[in-house]
Amino acid sequence: MPSRTTSRRSLLATALAVPTAAVGVPLLTASPAAAAPTGVQVVVDWTAIALAAGVSAGADTPAQARVVSIAGTEFLQLRGVLTCNFTGDSQLGTLPAAIRPPKTTRGVCPRNNHLGVNATRVEADTSGRVMVYGPQTTDPVTWIQLDNFSSVLR
Repeated sequence: MPSRTTSRRSLLATALAVPTAAVGVPLLTASPAAAAPTGVQVVVDWTAIALAAGVSAGADTPAQARVVSIAGTEFLQLRGVLTCNFTGDSQLGTLPAAIRPPKTTRGVCPRNNHLGVNATRVEADTSGRVMVYGPQTTDPVTWIQLDNFSSVLR
């Protein structure tokens, strides 16, 4: 009668033999797959955002955008502190030509606190327009900080 116990050594030998049987190459001698890049890689460095009429940035906090790749995933990042007077959905500016999202991408950014509302939605579309959504005549947006905007591009 065969034994029902299996040694760890025979299990390991079987596990290593399965890929050989499946693909014809021993697992231990196969070349490793290319590893995904590690760390943050800058794809497009900080570049100025062309601001819409009525929107301004401080000299020490200009509106800028960049694209970074983290482990093979590209992100759009924005930075800067802008002053404005939005009382409805409005265009904040336009991304540089080198940065055009393949689909609309969005994030939430801090804004002036009014009636307990302290964030607004910011979107960048395929034409490069950067839009702000949420301001109202009873709840105007007078400044926006873009520094925490980071959204997946691809």
